[in-house]
Amino acid sequence: MKREDKCSFCGRPREDVGMLVAGVNGFICDSCIKQAYEIVEEEFKATQAKSMKKLSLKKPTEIKEYLDQYVIGQDEAKKFLSVAVYNHYKRLMQKSGKGADADDDVEIEKSNIILVGETGTGKTLLARTIARLIDVPFTIVDATVLTEAGYVGEDIESILTRLLQVADYNVEAAERGIVFIDEIDKIARKGDNPSITRDVSGEGVQQGLLKLLEGSIVNVPPQGGRKHPDQKMIPVNTKNILFICGGAFDGIKTKIANRLNSRVVGYNSDKDKDKIDFNNLLQYVAPQDLKSFGLIPEIIGRLPILTHLDPLDRDALRRILTEPKNSLIKQYVKMFAIDGIELVIGEDVLNFIVDKAVEFKVGARGLRSICETILMDKMYEAPSKSMKKLEITLDYATERMSHISAAKLKQG
Repeated sequence: MKREDKCSFCGRPREDVGMLVAGVNGFICDSCIKQAYEIVEEEFKATQAKSMKKLSLKKPTEIKEYLDQYVIGQDEAKKFLSVAVYNHYKRLMQKSGKGADADDDVEIEKSNIILVGETGTGKTLLARTIARLIDVPFTIVDATVLTEAGYVGEDIESILTRLLQVADYNVEAAERGIVFIDEIDKIARKGDNPSITRDVSGEGVQQGLLKLLEGSIVNVPPQGGRKHPDQKMIPVNTKNILFICGGAFDGIKTKIANRLNSRVVGYNSDKDKDKIDFNNLLQYVAPQDLKSFGLIPEIIGRLPILTHLDPLDRDALRRILTEPKNSLIKQYVKMFAIDGIELVIGEDVLNFIVDKAVEFKVGARGLRSICETILMDKMYEAPSKSMKKLEITLDYATERMSHISAAKLKQG
């Protein structure tokens, strides 16, 4: 007896359905496939909403306390970031229907952040530390590789491609993520007149970033835009993605100083001038300084929270070496301990390392280069020797650093 081809779910025969897909012991029609897909989608959204309700809402003071364990100083920048992340969590909770005012008509808008600070002061470290704390997808991208569409480099949409990859291509998760755009100052407008030439890696990139920062639906290539031109695009809504931008803005101090001096006029000019801390001009940074540096007004308006990072003095560099949970010295001690060797570095050697970092003006990032230079030979020889203890003396550190130039450290 011939088996009748009919849907195993709804029972309709082949002639009554548009398509009948065969399985091992049965069939399913196109209508049941569509209904099954809708059921799976609803269940997935319900699971996502439930996970959002379980999201741990950390207070700004708790976030800052966590940052204090890993990052020395920069209290103002930590406060701004803590509040931004906390408010981002609150926005997500409001979207998921949690909270007393979730049903009213008031919609909380996101406030993107821009961090201004010299190289080696901890902009990227702050972002990476927050990434370990938060429960939302987080990615760091470099603005220097971005160009306008059609030119050599990466498209603006590649930022969202990386966020999708971090979220395992879960679009809903990516749409509540946080993106840190590093080196934002490198896409400043190259010339004063934007109409002379096409600025494909400067103003052109800024114009492209506008749609991401303000919140819009962007078609994102999941594997990158130029290597796979025929791939299916994924629509991503950037309305709930928090953007944190950071940059050194080398040369902006001159523009700040010019603006401050122009204001110092009148009877109180000498008194006002005395109040200005010329050793830390970045604390006076204002949106008009970013505009004169080369950021277009539209992108400045979409980065409403502007804060700075203080330059690191000698005391801060000394604390960075040993105090944080993940400090450099603790890392080297652990590396040698894995080989059963106790590493001992004296106070005079630590002070010497800091002095060299100040002398070469390499910031906190240069501390690792100096430590690597001093310890390289020992890291090469020690694992092959049967030693239990290794002590680094000031004479040895001085000898190792005697042939190293500032240029080489900055390259490292």
